[in-house]
Amino acid sequence: MENGYVLIPVGIKRSRNKTDEFQHVHQYNPIEHIKTRVKTAESIVKKLKRYGYETSIENMVKYINDIAGVRLICSFTSDIYRLAEMIGNQSDLKVLSIKDYIKNPKESGYKSYHMLVSVPIFLSDSVVDTKVEIQIRTIAMDFWASLEHKIYYKFEGNAPDYISRELRECAEMVSSLDDKMLSLNEAIQTCVLEQEEKENRTNEESLS
Repeated sequence: MENGYVLIPVGIKRSRNKTDEFQHVHQYNPIEHIKTRVKTAESIVKKLKRYGYETSIENMVKYINDIAGVRLICSFTSDIYRLAEMIGNQSDLKVLSIKDYIKNPKESGYKSYHMLVSVPIFLSDSVVDTKVEIQIRTIAMDFWASLEHKIYYKFEGNAPDYISRELRECAEMVSSLDDKMLSLNEAIQTCVLEQEEKENRTNEESLS
C-alpha cells in the first residue's frame, strides 16, 4: 500500500471493516481494490504559495482540498452507491460535498463518484480536520480514466478533436459494458436464489 495510507483515515479503514462485515453476511465484498495518494509537503507548499498564502497547517487545512485522496474500485455501478452510503454513515467523517459524475458525466465522458470529506488527523499535540477526496468507480471506469489521463498528459491537455471524440465513444462502450455486467450479475444472483429455494423445498419434502 502506498505510504499515504497512514494519513488516510481511520474512517476509510472502518469502511473497509464494514465491507468485511458485509462480505461475511452476504458472501460478497463490493471493494475490488483501493488506491491512495497523499500530496508531498513540497507540493503543498508550492500550491499554497501559488494561491498567495503563507505556509501553515491552518492554511493547508483551509485552502487545500486534495491533500489526500482515496480511490475505491468496485465491480458494479450498484456497489458505488452502496460504498458511498457506508462512508457517509461513518461517525468520524463529515461529508463536505458530493459530485456524481456517473449520473452527470463530464463532457469528456469521464464517470466517477466524488466525495470530499473531512477527517480528523491526530498529531502529537493536536487534532486537525483534514480534507480528503474519495473517488468511487468501477473497474471499467478506472480503466478508461487512467488511459484518458495518460493520453491528455501527452498532449498537455490539448488533444486533437478526433482523439477527444474517440475517447467519448470509448466512454460510451465502457458505460454499456458496466450496464451489461450489472445485468448479468443480477441474473446470476436470481438464478442462485432460485436454486437455493428449490433445494430447500426438496429438503423439506424429504423430511416430511
